[in-house]
Amino acid sequence: MVEHHPVHNSEVYLLGLTPRPEVPPPSPPSPSTARESEPSSSIEDLDLDDVGDEFKEPLEADTLAKQRVSGAVHVLNTEAVALRNLTQLYKTDATAGQGFNDAVGAIIRHNGKRGKLVIIGVGKSGHIGKKLVASFNSLGVQATFLHPTEALHGDLGKIGSHDTVLFITFSGKTSELLLLLPHIDVTLPVIVLTSHTQPDECELIRQRPGTILLPAPIHESETVSFGVSAPTTSTTVALALGDALAVVASQELHSTVAPVFAKNHPGGAIGQAFRRPRQIRDLAVLMHEIPICSKSSNDATGADILRWGYNSRSGWVLVGDAITSPRRINRLDTDHMTIPVSSIPDLMVERGEWISIHADTMISQAAEWLRGPLISPDYDEAACNEDSILAITDGVEIIGVLEAGQLLDHQE
Repeated sequence: MVEHHPVHNSEVYLLGLTPRPEVPPPSPPSPSTARESEPSSSIEDLDLDDVGDEFKEPLEADTLAKQRVSGAVHVLNTEAVALRNLTQLYKTDATAGQGFNDAVGAIIRHNGKRGKLVIIGVGKSGHIGKKLVASFNSLGVQATFLHPTEALHGDLGKIGSHDTVLFITFSGKTSELLLLLPHIDVTLPVIVLTSHTQPDECELIRQRPGTILLPAPIHESETVSFGVSAPTTSTTVALALGDALAVVASQELHSTVAPVFAKNHPGGAIGQAFRRPRQIRDLAVLMHEIPICSKSSNDATGADILRWGYNSRSGWVLVGDAITSPRRINRLDTDHMTIPVSSIPDLMVERGEWISIHADTMISQAAEWLRGPLISPDYDEAACNEDSILAITDGVEIIGVLEAGQLLDHQE
């Protein structure tokens, strides 16, 4: 039997008071800061072996960069191999060589006087075709691009009776080209730039016997090279072969291609480079631009030459068969104003004293020739100096003149 007795404890209960919020215990005291006699630990001495992955980013970035460059090198090397193989093909394969020869002959058969090259393709081949059109035109070979679908809807009128047609198709059986082929005049030369190396392998040629084959194969499929069949290597070889066709055709149509290209490409850095003087004729003052003094050398005075020179756009003045240049006119002084020009020393130069240089001579070569007489003791001192008059000739005719000093001072 349990007995009930009062419970005794030491707690004190206060009745009727609002309970107080609990207060967390105070924080332990902070450790004392290091004194000067107790140096702090250096950060370099800490162990970083256990740091997180965020500190490994530079290593990963370096690996990624190497992977990117490696991928680029693979693509470049693959396409370079394809171009080397293409070069070897045209060096050694009779079919490829004959096809290229026939293609050039078809393009230039009218000597550039009539007819044009019509390039046709779709997709990436179409883009290659548009680039080749630009190259042909800039090199002086008339060309235009024709989309096969647009041709079937009215643009077939672009093809004239003296034109040459160039199809670009890797497969040789592009459906749009096969649909267009029956509508092209059978009398027109047709060229097919394709991956096939034999005519009987190409569907377009099977449907149009006599079509000229331009082989542009690749050594392995793009799927094998890059894991995807995107046109890469195939378009590179097509573009290179098209460029070869444009350059060779242009060289046969034009005795000198550079002036033709310069005329057709006046803009940009290329145009500026062509506008830069290159031959001695580019610096010459043309004879028809030089005024002829109405007085003879015995009647004309220094004042007359000064006035004629001032009114001359070129600064040059002719008096009979003698000529004077801006450099010589600038040396006139007041004592020469009333003296006949025949009595003024070193003002007029008779034609027999002019130094002849052909107009087609390169500026650098002409300058080198002149520097020899100027610095060599083997030449007469008066044979050539900066005041010498250069006669720029085109055969036997003098087409212009130039001061030797102007040529020597010219910066190419």
